[in-house]
Amino acid sequence: MKQLISACILAALLCCSPNPALAAEATLQQVIATLEQGYASLQDLQASFSQSTTLAGFPKPQKGHGELALRRPAQGTAQFRFDYVVPKQSIISNGKQVWFYQPEIKQVLVSSLEGMMKGGNSIGMAYLTGLGNVSKDFNAAFAKPNRDKQGNYLLDLTPRKATPILSHLRLTIHEEAVNAMLADGKAKEPFPVVTSTVVDGSGTETRISYSRIRTNNGLSAAKFSFKVPQGVEIIKP
Repeated sequence: MKQLISACILAALLCCSPNPALAAEATLQQVIATLEQGYASLQDLQASFSQSTTLAGFPKPQKGHGELALRRPAQGTAQFRFDYVVPKQSIISNGKQVWFYQPEIKQVLVSSLEGMMKGGNSIGMAYLTGLGNVSKDFNAAFAKPNRDKQGNYLLDLTPRKATPILSHLRLTIHEEAVNAMLADGKAKEPFPVVTSTVVDGSGTETRISYSRIRTNNGLSAAKFSFKVPQGVEIIKP
């Protein structure tokens, strides 16, 4: 259960051009700048997502999909919400508390966000909130090959300090966002991530693909609070 929540958090934080052969080839530093500058302007995010989690030693992936929202208040920690259609569940945080709600079994796990992320996982937390600096927190390199079939850039990021929930991170960065950076000298897409893949210390791999991305629409803090329905069992670690 905690593994799922941690993967979603990291992951939270967390789309093609017509012909990549015609576009200028960006350097690693330019792709990272596209990501870092974009995140600096991100206030809130809404997107559809599909998720595939492959547990170490189990070849058949666990799949899910739904809608996510992320909000970065001017002060305090980021707030997030994952509403899964499959499996039916929600993971919600107001920046202080996390609710993991499973309506079909009428249970909700309630934990502090600090408690969920303790144990040296500050890099993961920083990446979620958008306050993390890729250049500072990770050893970065292009994957091999450095682009996918659609021309998007592939970044391999290894944390300078590995944690149980994050030993490796791969990001697919939207090629059009990088091209805009090359043309104008500044990032225009607040969230240029097409997919994120988190590998934890046990080898479990969680890949999330993002679509229908909408940014900076003024999401309310009320969206990131949860009132426990009557008759639902509350579980605390």
